Amino acid sequence: MSTLTLAIVIAFIIGYVCIALEGVTHINKAGIALLMMVACWTLFMLNPGEFITGLTGDALFDEVDRLIQLHLGDTGTTLFFLMGAMTIVEIVDQNGGFNFVRDALRTTNKRRLLWSIAFMTFFLSAILDNLTTSIVMIMVLQKLVDQRKDRMIYASAVVLAANSGGAFSPIGDVTTIMLWNASFITASGVIMEIFIPSLVSMIVPVFLLQFLLRGSLEADDDFGPVELENELTGRERKFIFFLGVGGLVFVPFFRYLTNLPPFIGILMVLGLLWVTTEIFYAHLPAERGGDHMQKRVSMLLSRIDMATILFFLGILMAVGCLEEVGVLHLMGNWLNDVSGGNHYLVTGAIGIISSIVDNVPLVAGCMGMYPLAPTGDMAVDGIFWQLLAYCAGVGGSMLIIGSAAGVVVMGLEKITFGWYLRRITPIALVGYLAGMVCYWVLRTFIF
Repeated sequence: MSTLTLAIVIAFIIGYVCIALEGVTHINKAGIALLMMVACWTLFMLNPGEFITGLTGDALFDEVDRLIQLHLGDTGTTLFFLMGAMTIVEIVDQNGGFNFVRDALRTTNKRRLLWSIAFMTFFLSAILDNLTTSIVMIMVLQKLVDQRKDRMIYASAVVLAANSGGAFSPIGDVTTIMLWNASFITASGVIMEIFIPSLVSMIVPVFLLQFLLRGSLEADDDFGPVELENELTGRERKFIFFLGVGGLVFVPFFRYLTNLPPFIGILMVLGLLWVTTEIFYAHLPAERGGDHMQKRVSMLLSRIDMATILFFLGILMAVGCLEEVGVLHLMGNWLNDVSGGNHYLVTGAIGIISSIVDNVPLVAGCMGMYPLAPTGDMAVDGIFWQLLAYCAGVGGSMLIIGSAAGVVVMGLEKITFGWYLRRITPIALVGYLAGMVCYWVLRTFIF
């Protein structure tokens, strides 16, 4: 490894460590990721001829521009998909689309509520995303469960179910979105083969969690429909919900029917939802007037988490630089040598690591380390890529800081790292391993 390559690797590692220590430094990881990207590519430009042979002068710099634009194009498809999906969910939420969740979960039986929460979170996270679903479910729990001790158990089940549900869906987790956008997996393939292992990874921990709950919940006599501040009718709100959520479900079919990139399908749904809400609000009668401008899409766009988008931009572009200097290829060969080519060991380790550090750069690194093969375990929908989708998603449940869902639940419910480590981590590990065993059985004896 040359001195320049080593410098690029060190710059990436320093950035990675700072990102992992965000909770200690209190410096937003998006800013660190952007600086890391700039540092890596700036070092690359000190002597691009070391990595691009056969070209000199302007032709060499033109090739560097082409490479950066190539990586930016690949990154952009993921970013536009995320922005579109986040905006759609925000529109549905602001127009009262998720209020049915609270109505559907009303019960005084603690264990029945636990299973209802788990299954609803599991399937909602596959349609929306695990972060948004976790926020919605915690908001619902805070209205249904008064005792904080019990609510912490329910909140932990939300983390487990959200990460498991996101793993089997091409739109349920950032890592599966990345793999799907880059055509490492297909929607039908990941749903068909990862659904049951993901379901097992949720059911096993929830089965164990139910024994921590005792007694019954107090009935809420004041339970009733949630009053909304917006002015749309119930029928209009339902239409927005079914158009938004149904559109998200339709995106994989749109890709299958048109062979267009997934982000085009998500932008089509966003456009339809945008026009629909504009029509609804433009025709509000005077007696239903109000501050409805705040709920129009043009205003909701300002609420999108751009810091997260810029974080992904910095990470994916920095990983692209590592790919160009050949580091990822070397790491891939080293992992194969150490593991003896056992994909279960490699992806299983990645899943455990993803509970400590962010799974986005881990998956991005794997995509650079291991190129697609025409056939075998590294082909589209091969064992390696499907296991990577499962492990990177479900593995984050083992620590409260191991996933975006866990971090947001930690903040909303004030769950401590130590409490989760003692009570939930062993249970999450059992579920994680059970899902991997289930996948091995399915691939060995059925698929």
